[in-house]
Amino acid sequence: MKGFFKKSQTALNDTRKVQETYETSLLGDSLEMVLSKKSGQKVFRDFLKSEFCEENLDFWLACKKYQTFDSLKERTRIAASIYEEFIRDESPKQVNLDFNTIETIRQSLGQPGPSCFVVAEKKIYILMESCSFPRFIETEPYKLFINSISKQRGLKRNRMAVRLKIPVEDFKVNQLLLGKQD
Repeated sequence: MKGFFKKSQTALNDTRKVQETYETSLLGDSLEMVLSKKSGQKVFRDFLKSEFCEENLDFWLACKKYQTFDSLKERTRIAASIYEEFIRDESPKQVNLDFNTIETIRQSLGQPGPSCFVVAEKKIYILMESCSFPRFIETEPYKLFINSISKQRGLKRNRMAVRLKIPVEDFKVNQLLLGKQD
């Protein structure tokens, strides 16, 4: 009888793991999904900070913001700032980029185009996705984040269902409940 209960408990635990995996897969268990939310960026940055590599996310976000600038004057100023903060030797938040990528960026600083940092941004994203993110998804803060996103999506789905089930024109007020008599 003990073997039966042990097998049943194991099967139940396996079912829960499959369900959790399925639910997080539906939410897009990916770095992209985490970074698409401000709350996800914050919790992931806190995790990276605990691993002493938050500069990767800071650089990636700076590159994303850089792409929004249209004028050459703005791009030149922001590109120089990103280079100084994240790329040059001995910079305060130096990210791990190869020599060729750094050299290409350095040479483009005079007239940086919108895609000046695209290669470096992708390399840092891949680094975060392959090294930090797998450890991050095992943490309690990640699980809490996913749970909050799941609940938000569930609430939105329920609200929509209520709107669809009870159209306004079908809603009738019982005059007796309001205390009015005709």
